[in-house]
Amino acid sequence: MPALSNATLSHLDSRVAVPRYDRRKVTPGIVHIGVGGFHRAHQAMYLDALMNRGEALDWGIVGVGVMPGDRRMQEVLAAQDHLYTLVVKHPNGEREPRVIGAMLDYLYAPDDPEAVVERMADPAIRIVSLTVTEGGYNFHPVTGEFDLANPDVRHDLDSPAAPRTTFGLVVEALARRRARGLAPFTLMSCDNIQGNGEVARRMFVAFARARDPALAEWIEAEVPFPNAMVDRITPVTQPIDIEELAGEFGVEDAWPVVCEPFTQWVLEDHFICGRPAFERVGVQVVENVEPYELMKLRLLNASHQALCYFGTLAGYRYAHEVCRDPLFVDFLLGYMRHEGSPTLAPVPGVDLEQYRLTLIERFANPEIKDTLARLCAESSDRIPKWLVPVIREQLARGGEIHRSAAVVASWARYAEGLDERGEPITVVDRLKHELMALAGENRTRPGAFIENRELFGDLAEHERFREAYLTTLASLHERGARATLETLVGE
Repeated sequence: MPALSNATLSHLDSRVAVPRYDRRKVTPGIVHIGVGGFHRAHQAMYLDALMNRGEALDWGIVGVGVMPGDRRMQEVLAAQDHLYTLVVKHPNGEREPRVIGAMLDYLYAPDDPEAVVERMADPAIRIVSLTVTEGGYNFHPVTGEFDLANPDVRHDLDSPAAPRTTFGLVVEALARRRARGLAPFTLMSCDNIQGNGEVARRMFVAFARARDPALAEWIEAEVPFPNAMVDRITPVTQPIDIEELAGEFGVEDAWPVVCEPFTQWVLEDHFICGRPAFERVGVQVVENVEPYELMKLRLLNASHQALCYFGTLAGYRYAHEVCRDPLFVDFLLGYMRHEGSPTLAPVPGVDLEQYRLTLIERFANPEIKDTLARLCAESSDRIPKWLVPVIREQLARGGEIHRSAAVVASWARYAEGLDERGEPITVVDRLKHELMALAGENRTRPGAFIENRELFGDLAEHERFREAYLTTLASLHERGARATLETLVGE
């Protein structure tokens, strides 16, 4: 079986969709930093769809990896002429494979940061996009301030011509464009952060100001940072995905991507040197993204947190298992209807009840096999951004908060590192040791976890929240997850 490449495209099974455009005619227009499964199932897919219409051939993607784990992605994609297979997994078991050809190159920044900087400084590059995860923006979870004490940031400020970080790479490229009299590129965040474009603007400008105040002023005045809401469940590729693609469709792909059928991208129309005509392939290009992003962050993302810790403690390991359990579904819909949704402004063109029910259907897709471990990872970057704002707004308006407080309690119980059967839980978080130490005090000093002001600010001082949190935590210890949920659903 030949490996996936330009040369083997014409020999693939007819059930596998392949690029209908001549890839030799595609030229770079976008540099994307953080090429993971989500980018390949989302932004790159939309560009590939445009190219299949004979459009956007001057918007090819050059991927960039910054983290140590990105080296393997670079090697795999290079061996496959930067082609990969996107496999849509339908709930009925149907597989829909499609080869994506929108990526032209992949640069691993630690090997040659100069090549990355010069690629972004090239006037042909008009957009630099990002999927660097919530933690990649280097800001304090409570204050929101840029962390200038980060050792790699300090290195980049001291040695701007040899950057290690995304901030150093991007700002050095912008500095060169400014010095050469070139227009800047648009910096487009595609991460799950409220006001992701605004967050990116503040962080990159803060870094630039520490380097050169005049450069920071130019970036602040000239560089667009459009906000966006992005959505598609994209689990980590498993060995079985690679085997199934080869066995059923005869495609040898070392790193395919699997995803659900649903996809959404709401994008603010704020670009300096043009953009692809994304609206022609289903992207909602709007003037104001905020209502859509809050809907997604506070309903979908926060609901993932609502199901993953309780689900793990109860013995489940996949999201679809949890969302086929009526007790958990009642809890999730209760959170969405009575706590998350009341904090939302009207969302143009969206029926919120239908959106909530669609979320349950998506979570319950048995073919995706989205692991609870993935949803539980990096909680310290997620709960403060997705759930804490809901709690604060509901406290301010006198609304219900007992389900949201219960989610925080379930995280604290999860962070103890053992489920209800005594099986070990592997906590994956940048603050793992701190969180587990606090969770170790749950039985002796039960308020310790929420007294962490770095994550929760002054929430522990709000008596209504504190009481709801402590009640649920005690119930989780004494009665377990299911009995606790039965009480919460009945309230």
